[in-house]
Amino acid sequence: MKRTLIAVLFYVVAAPAAAAEDWTVLPQGTDVPPQRRLYVHLQREALQLLAERRQALEKVQTPEQCRKWQVERRERFGEAIGPFSERCPLEPRIVGTLEGDSYRVEKIILQSRPQHHVTAALFLPAGSGPHPAVLVACGHSRTAKAADYNQAMSIALAREGIAALCYDPIGQGERSQQIHSDGRPVQSGTTTEHFLIGAGSILVGRNTAHYRIYDGIRCLDYLAGREDIDARKLGCTGCSGGGTMTSYLMSLDDRIACAAPACYITTFERLIQTIGPQDAEQNIFGQLAFGMEQTDYLLMRAPKPTLVCATTEDFFDITGTWDSARQAKRFFGTLGAPECVDLVEAPGKHGLGPLGRRTMVQWMRRWLAGIDRPVAEAELKYWKESELQCTPRGQVLLEPGERSVYDLNAELAAALAERCLANRQDGPPPGLQDEIRQRIAAAPLAEIPLRTARIVGSVAQEGYRVDRLSLEAEGRLPLACLQFVPETASGSVAIVLDGDGKAAQAAPRPDAPSVAQRLVREGTVVLAVDLSGQGETATGKPSTTLSAEWKEFYLAYLMGRSLVGFRAEEVLAATRWVIGEHHVSKGKLTLVARGRATVASLHATALEPDLFAECRFEDGLDSWHDIAGQPCGEHLADLVHGALATYDLPDLRTLLGERLRP
Repeated sequence: MKRTLIAVLFYVVAAPAAAAEDWTVLPQGTDVPPQRRLYVHLQREALQLLAERRQALEKVQTPEQCRKWQVERRERFGEAIGPFSERCPLEPRIVGTLEGDSYRVEKIILQSRPQHHVTAALFLPAGSGPHPAVLVACGHSRTAKAADYNQAMSIALAREGIAALCYDPIGQGERSQQIHSDGRPVQSGTTTEHFLIGAGSILVGRNTAHYRIYDGIRCLDYLAGREDIDARKLGCTGCSGGGTMTSYLMSLDDRIACAAPACYITTFERLIQTIGPQDAEQNIFGQLAFGMEQTDYLLMRAPKPTLVCATTEDFFDITGTWDSARQAKRFFGTLGAPECVDLVEAPGKHGLGPLGRRTMVQWMRRWLAGIDRPVAEAELKYWKESELQCTPRGQVLLEPGERSVYDLNAELAAALAERCLANRQDGPPPGLQDEIRQRIAAAPLAEIPLRTARIVGSVAQEGYRVDRLSLEAEGRLPLACLQFVPETASGSVAIVLDGDGKAAQAAPRPDAPSVAQRLVREGTVVLAVDLSGQGETATGKPSTTLSAEWKEFYLAYLMGRSLVGFRAEEVLAATRWVIGEHHVSKGKLTLVARGRATVASLHATALEPDLFAECRFEDGLDSWHDIAGQPCGEHLADLVHGALATYDLPDLRTLLGERLRP
């Protein structure tokens, strides 16, 4: 059979060389273009998990089953967020006051973690109280607590007798985590800051959400500790990213008696089918795998009063919003409180307008103050950002001794490194490879399906030919490859993985030949492989701040997986094929990886070192530890959740031993 294959290849080479020099392998004119295939593949897996979750929920039909559902998801959700540090003293300071129309504003700075501060504005009703109070979580606006929509919610609540504490999230308002010396934020976009914060957080087993949730919890601590606030009557609301935070807080903190997330709740099913995963804090590691939908933010707090605020034309799909509401209505009903969950749909696009705001305030008054009547819309006067400023120079990071999230991640990374070092005194601990495989969610070699080659064409070059082929297996994405075959083979075989794509290995370079070109001219058969999301399947061009395949990364992340593990399996699949095709003796294969293909290749070789004679890695990451305390969003696709609790990239090189070449 192999003789026939070779004959076909040499027959195809008779075609003119110029016709094949685009080096593409995968068909372009299909329903799913190559650039979308990784997302669609992961999407199918995610939708299957969500279908299984829906089937499980259908079996929940008694109050006891409801409570079991809640307990299981709250436990898993809390584990995924990660343990919080011991509460430190808040040390709150009121640094200024403003007098409004029938309310006043206190400007507050409090300590969430040691030397890590939150800036906030407390809108207080007239009178001495104690007042019910609502925590207002900000959406993704640069001005945060000073944004008009956040002020509108806060002022409307205060005018109706309910205190409102609106606080700046990390990366927004006075809490930018990267600033220039004059206090200007380094990043113009708030979601960009959240992505960059999230990248390093992932390595230490945290997430942007971990920090943002804890800030919200500490703000609730502050409210509950004030004499003029009724700690039994606390609520939470917020729009967009604030709707996300409200959803998290209301499902985790039992002190929130009434909640109203706005312009966020849909279903993951519809989110994944429409706009896809969103920014860093909106993706919790493994939540789809342990059966958690966005709907469960509502179910986990049942039967406490919960209002979903939505808009018809929101990019968070309204059909998913109503789907969640229907599921919640039945769940609350099973617990005997169908009236405690409701939905208001306002016309318009993303954002909380007058109808949603009035309904939210009426909801809060009904359940927190015992007053249930319509709320009239009033003209609102907004404070200037400078008037609500809490810090002397406009940023907490300009204050002496202030620690950023990057500092917190770096400290945790150092502690994890020290613990790992103590476990490595006598070399790599037993079972390390199994722990790594589990951490990246990669299958053992024996469970990785064998691939077959589909030949697309060949082109002659001086002294060798290049075969275009696709390595395929049922249920797996095809791997687009170029096989470099010398006219006179030496018997050596190599596999090359280039983060810029296999075509970079074939492009004419008379003065600086590629790795594959050098090796094939020495008589080595070379297989150059595009890993999924790279080469001709690349989802876009990487930027200096964020991996191009960030949506694919977070879709895998939601399922408790990593692109590193996904791609490591592909490296091993290609390795198995080339070994079988060319009868390579065990431990005789050379592997070379470059750039964005190095981390996955390093994992593959460290997990199965006996397959290789030598391994070389060029222009890739040297260490995760070195970037854990830095903005490292451009490396997002090469990160593994919680990896630094177990190992770092140098540990993988140690597992390769003498096979590692400079």
